[in-house]
Amino acid sequence: MKRFLLPLACVLALWPSAAQAGVSLHIDIGLPAAPPLVEVQPGIQVVEGFPEEVFFSGGWYWCRRPDGWFRARSPRARFDWVDRRFVPGGVARFPVGGYRNWHRGEPMRGPERRMERGPGFRRDRRPGERP
Repeated sequence: MKRFLLPLACVLALWPSAAQAGVSLHIDIGLPAAPPLVEVQPGIQVVEGFPEEVFFSGGWYWCRRPDGWFRARSPRARFDWVDRRFVPGGVARFPVGGYRNWHRGEPMRGPERRMERGPGFRRDRRPGERP
């Protein structure tokens, strides 16, 4: 009986701490208190001239990293990881890097945009068509 009670007591003593365990993933970006925002699409703004892409939409600041999307309610708050399905569609569809270090009046950058401006690019040419 004693052999059974001791392991049971240990399990019960550790049970609350095991139930409180969880994973939390967050980042600190270091945005200024009032970052300059520029509207890039109706309802979507981007932080101007910042080394990372930070969007503002739906009352949240959004940042994309290789390990997923992060969001915060204010620019000085800690950005917490969020599942991709909760990211607004307009924000998630921007090409990666298109608004990094971006300034008002510049065209959006990114892989799709660079391909368009390559040598011999013509808008009336179809994909696979020779020059």
